[in-house]
Amino acid sequence: MMVVVSVDNIIDVVTINNMKAKLLLQRRLILSESAFAEMMIWQLQAPLEGSAHDYKYRLAYVVNGVCILRYDNEAGKGNHLHINEQETSYSFVSSEQLLKDFFAQIKRMENLL
Repeated sequence: MMVVVSVDNIIDVVTINNMKAKLLLQRRLILSESAFAEMMIWQLQAPLEGSAHDYKYRLAYVVNGVCILRYDNEAGKGNHLHINEQETSYSFVSSEQLLKDFFAQIKRMENLL
């Protein structure tokens, strides 16, 4: 069970996959009338299976109600990103670099829309 406690940069503790996690970032950023970015990052007590770091994250870019970009990591799958329907691996360096990469990819995709 996961409990959402806040909508903007508040640190709290939630449970993910029966593991306590500290919510580091939860934010929805409106980018235009038809687009927003939603970001959630947790710090775990131990890495998820398939990851070498102790973060769980989900970052999504949604345009006209459709998620066209998502960075996430799942137990067993590790770090990856989805661009439209295509999934590819992602090399996680840090949570700061993750956010930089996410917004850089949004900028590239905005230029194609």
